[in-house]
Amino acid sequence: MKVYLAKNAGFCMGVKRAVDTALMPQNKGAYILGNIIHNESVLSELNEKGLITVENETQVENGKTVIIRSHGVGKNVIDYFSKNNITVIDCTCPFVKKTQNIVKEHYNNGYQIVIIGKSNHPEVIGINGWCENSAIIIDSVDFTENLNSFEKLCVVCQTTYSLKKFEEILKKINNLSLKTVEIFKTICYTTMERQSEAEMLSKKCDAMVVIGGTTSSNTARLFDICKKNCNATYLVSKPDGLDYKKFKNYNSVGIVSGASTPLEQSMEVFLSMGSNEVNSMEQAVALLDEKQNLKKGQIISVVISQVEDDGLKVYFDGKTDITISKEELACEVYNKEEYKLGEEIEVVVMATKPLKISQKQILVIKKEQEFVKELKDGKIFNVAISASNKGGLIGKFENFDVFVPAREIKIGFVKELDKYIGKNLRVKALKVEYNNRKKEIVASQKVILEEEKAARDAERLKKEEEFFASIQENDIVTGTVARFSNFGAFVVVNGFDCLAHISDLSWNNVKTPEEVLELNKAYDFVVLKVDKENKKVSIGYKQLQPKPWDLVEEKYAVGDTINGKVVRIVNFGAFVEIEKGVDGLVHVSQISYDFLENPATALKVGQDVEAKIMAIDVEKKKITLSIKALLTPPVKEEKVEEEKAKKEKKVKEDEEMRGWTDSQETGISIAELLNK
Repeated sequence: MKVYLAKNAGFCMGVKRAVDTALMPQNKGAYILGNIIHNESVLSELNEKGLITVENETQVENGKTVIIRSHGVGKNVIDYFSKNNITVIDCTCPFVKKTQNIVKEHYNNGYQIVIIGKSNHPEVIGINGWCENSAIIIDSVDFTENLNSFEKLCVVCQTTYSLKKFEEILKKINNLSLKTVEIFKTICYTTMERQSEAEMLSKKCDAMVVIGGTTSSNTARLFDICKKNCNATYLVSKPDGLDYKKFKNYNSVGIVSGASTPLEQSMEVFLSMGSNEVNSMEQAVALLDEKQNLKKGQIISVVISQVEDDGLKVYFDGKTDITISKEELACEVYNKEEYKLGEEIEVVVMATKPLKISQKQILVIKKEQEFVKELKDGKIFNVAISASNKGGLIGKFENFDVFVPAREIKIGFVKELDKYIGKNLRVKALKVEYNNRKKEIVASQKVILEEEKAARDAERLKKEEEFFASIQENDIVTGTVARFSNFGAFVVVNGFDCLAHISDLSWNNVKTPEEVLELNKAYDFVVLKVDKENKKVSIGYKQLQPKPWDLVEEKYAVGDTINGKVVRIVNFGAFVEIEKGVDGLVHVSQISYDFLENPATALKVGQDVEAKIMAIDVEKKKITLSIKALLTPPVKEEKVEEEKAKKEKKVKEDEEMRGWTDSQETGISIAELLNK
């Protein structure tokens, strides 16, 4: 027979604290308001220790000490003890105390209080006492109270109530047309865990044993859960009340216990079942401890039980009075007022023997855990490389050691690992080992590079598809010159490289594309050819520019003087470049007034000349030029001789008129006059 003992066996933390407090020697003779526990054997022990159980506050003598059990009491009871000089040892469960504080605060703020629970339960009676007993108490999904009539509602729950029943009632409340409603799920987490375990065990076991007081509400709840799933469910208040012979025919038996049942009683039943898993009390306790074992670095939830000057005392899993010093709290300055009894906080286990916990270190742990989660989700981080070995690179990221295998550094083979030392790499985690002993990451930069390359390729492919779907021959597009080559220019059009061949850049003969285009400058081009299969597009620039001869008539006229350069010489004359693509011919006869057998005797290629336009024939792309037309024509010899003869004749005539005598007097001969 297999016997399964629920993990949450033994007193709950609130009951344990109350019982432990009551059994302290200094509290001998104190009063206990109501049964501190629903367990006959424990109550007998308390009576033997001299504690006095009373039903109401008026039975406590003035000036005496009273212990308030874990169920708590109302404000009026506390006030009564204060007025009558009665010392109060408040053992109210922190979860109950938290509920009382919620009710008190919201009642003072004008809320109608709704308590989901049993109206005759001492905890519910006590909670109701913090709103002047004005709460609406609901214990069934079939409640008839008109909650819609209230402006504001505050809903709380008995800490030991059925979770399933609470959720059913809550669902109905949520379906009402309420203006303002605040709901607090105040069921104790150990109660929920006990109910969850009872649900699980009762579904898989042939028989169930529920140990607890017959008047305990949480024990009754466990019994109802088990009975629903397992017909062979037995309720006993103590081990000797169980007929063990009934269980011989069962293959598996589950054991659960109420919050008021000592662990020893559960273990006694567990051992009496004759489980083949354990054969001694020591082994049984060890097995239970193993189930509840804490590990260093583990994050747990605890409940504040005391707020003191030097720190906090908390409950965890049935253990009480675990101390957290104020230095280990997550606050810059410790302020007692910021912590409340019953408040649940998270801490990290720093040591297990003895148990030490810290709230401050949880911030570091949570940050690391969040980082580990992000790493597993593919987070990219930077690691500083500090060393290398034969296998790869070694680095550090915060508290983690990082190793990058050589094959994971980049796409391709890495020959020299040392060149990466001192550099940062962008990496992703391939493997993360995170525990109390190791914080190690095996990382890769190559996967990032491959992903980025794949993303670029996919984006490029997408853009190519969009580009080729939208472009057609003869389209006019705008592109930016990206780079030059000997055979043309590569131009980016909508993110795609197109080629403008050098022959399509200018109507003139150019040797390099730089003669026409500037790098990084945008121009308009015409699409000449689209080759979708080979992903090539040819574009032209000159096709959008006017041909040089198209503008000749606008720019030049017969009779204009131009400055040009001799570009070539032939037998019948010389060609002069007026502008790129436009040449004019100077016939040999128009070069000079002198007779030239060869134009090269007067002109040289590259020589700058000035000439006059004599004729323009755009259709035949011809311009006739004349250099001679701009020169001064030479004076002929015949005219010189004629002028000289006229001059001599005139001199003779003058001599005849003046007479010979005059000539003698002057001493100037005729020959001299002629020379003048």
